[in-house]
Amino acid sequence: MKLGARMLKTGIAIILALLIAELLHIPSPAFVGIGAIFAIQPTIYRSYLTIIDQVQGNILGAILAIGFVLALGNHVLVIGLAAIVAIGLMVKFKLENAIRLALVTIVAVMAAPTDDFLQVALLRSGSIFLGILSAFIVNLVFLPPKYETKLFEGISGVTEDLVKWMRLSTRFASEEGFLKKDLAQLKERLAGNHQLYSMYKEERKYFRKSEYSKARKVVIYRQMIQVNQKSLDILRLQHQYENILHQLPEDLQNHSRQRLDFLLSYHEQLLMKFMGRVKQEVELDAFQDEQIDINQLFDAFINEIKKDDVINGYQPYHLIHFFSAMLEYEEQLEHLEKLIRSFQKYHEKDAIFKK
Repeated sequence: MKLGARMLKTGIAIILALLIAELLHIPSPAFVGIGAIFAIQPTIYRSYLTIIDQVQGNILGAILAIGFVLALGNHVLVIGLAAIVAIGLMVKFKLENAIRLALVTIVAVMAAPTDDFLQVALLRSGSIFLGILSAFIVNLVFLPPKYETKLFEGISGVTEDLVKWMRLSTRFASEEGFLKKDLAQLKERLAGNHQLYSMYKEERKYFRKSEYSKARKVVIYRQMIQVNQKSLDILRLQHQYENILHQLPEDLQNHSRQRLDFLLSYHEQLLMKFMGRVKQEVELDAFQDEQIDINQLFDAFINEIKKDDVINGYQPYHLIHFFSAMLEYEEQLEHLEKLIRSFQKYHEKDAIFKK
């Protein structure tokens, strides 16, 4: 079993909360630990939003619990009624994320002994608040997430595997069983990169200069994921239409392969450029001595489509899907290069990716 950062932070938050409860001689330290459990989040920004919601939920739950006990007592039916009212109010005030903690507060307060009820109720609700605060401190100090590093590594890893498979597929050298399995895995990894991108996007910068740099990086990473999606589409089409592509005229196969090889090299060099490994003034097209003109390639595909021959159940017009995917891939790569050039122009100090 692999222990993630969130698991470790949850344990640390509980330890910290219980230590604070022990130092302050709080009679019910369990409620401090419970509060800490509810407040752990994967990002600092989410933790900030969560602590606001949880504090409001804790206060609302404590007020309702005290009011119901003073008015109707603490019978189990009254506790259930208070919980229903709390859920309704939390939904109305758009505090759905704090419903569970509010219900814990209600049960903890309303189950308190009737003697010195107000004192015990305030102590228990305050203990839960202390646990929430402990979790926020842990989120802020211990193991701060580095989602940019994880995101870039995820994008680079997917790109590397896509490029390898696409080069093999253009030469009809890929083993179908392994390719089919890896296609499913690449799709999952791409979805994981989308999730990491959302986490990175939520992170906040505290200086305006860093905020502008971060905003541009967010756009670049989104475009990198988009480019990976387009290359995955091509790989899927290569797998799906392997038979018809294999029976194309040899010249058209070679031209398609050369064009795609150029785009794959272009893709790799863009990542290197973003990392600062390529000089800003260097034109990436210069890395390729010879490339097939896209207009000539388009004419060759159209001529093949006009033959109107059925190949193993595939109509020639299926070729247009493959060509369109290549064209979209190229357009997305060109847009990515523009974004990277603009970023490096205005944020030269931040241009080199630092792990």
